[in-house]
Amino acid sequence: MSYEKAVEAAEFIKSKYNKEIKIAVVLGSGLGAFADEVENAVKIPYEEIPNFAQSTVEGHAGRLILGEVEGVSVAVQQGRFHYYEGYGIEQVVFPVRMLGLLGVKSLILTNAAGSVNTDFKQGSLMLIRDHINLMGINPLRGENDERFGVRFPDMTEVYSLEYQEIVIAEAKKMAQEKAVRREIETGKKQTINYFLRRGVYCGLSGPSYETPAEIRLLRLLGTDAVGMSTVPEAITARHTGMNVIGISCITNMAAGISGDVIHHEEVMEIGAKVAATFKELLRRVVLRIGF
Repeated sequence: MSYEKAVEAAEFIKSKYNKEIKIAVVLGSGLGAFADEVENAVKIPYEEIPNFAQSTVEGHAGRLILGEVEGVSVAVQQGRFHYYEGYGIEQVVFPVRMLGLLGVKSLILTNAAGSVNTDFKQGSLMLIRDHINLMGINPLRGENDERFGVRFPDMTEVYSLEYQEIVIAEAKKMAQEKAVRREIETGKKQTINYFLRRGVYCGLSGPSYETPAEIRLLRLLGTDAVGMSTVPEAITARHTGMNVIGISCITNMAAGISGDVIHHEEVMEIGAKVAATFKELLRRVVLRIGF
C-alpha cells in the first residue's frame, strides 16, 4: 500500500476523532472484550475506512474503536487481518502504517497462541520477549518509502525492554492483590500464582495448524509459543518507530504435546475465560505508558 493511501485512511480517522492518539491496541482471536473498556467510544467498521481490508475470521469483530481509557486516548483494533486470509502482506500491515501517521508511538499487539513450551498452561499469558519469523515473507520487502522508515531497520529490540518491565510489574501486582483478596475471604495464607510468562513467539503463515514434527523443530529453535499473526505488525511498527508490546494468550497446547485435536472453538473459549484478567492487565499497562 502506498504512503498516499495510508494518508487517506489517516485523514478519514482524524475526521471522526480529532484527539491525539497515544496508544494503539490490536486484539487477537477471542480477546476483543477489552474494547468494552474504551470510554466515549467512536466505533468505525473496517469497511468504512479507505483502503482497509476486512476481517473474515471468527472472533475478530472488524472495527476500529477510538476513545479513552481513564483519560488516555487509544485506538483499538477489534480484529486484525491475517496473511492466511489471502491478503497481500501490505494489506495485513496497512493499519499499522495508518496508526503511525496518526502519531501513535506505542503499539500493543495481542494474539491467541499455541504453547510449544510444556511449562506454559492453557489460559496463561505470555509476554513476548522476541520473535522468530517463519511466515515466509517480510512486510518490508520491495521498494522502501523513507517517509515510513529506513531501508534496513534494526530488530535487536523489537519488543521494548522498558515496556516489558512495566507489563511484568503490573502482572505481579495483580497476582499479589488477588492473593490478598483470597486470604481475606478464606482466612488462610495464599500462594501467589503469577499468570504471566515470558517467551519467544514464532509466526507461521497458517491457516493449518502445525504438525507435531514442526512443533518439535520449533522447540529446538527456542520457540515458546506459536501463532499466525503479530510478527508482520511488529516488524512494521519498529520500521515506523513505534515502541511495541506483545502479549500472547495461551489458548491450547501445540500439536503433539497433549495428543488432543486442536479446534478454533477452543481458542475462543479460553480467550473468554481469561478475558477479565487480560482486560485488567491491558488497562493497567495503558495507564502506565500513557501518562
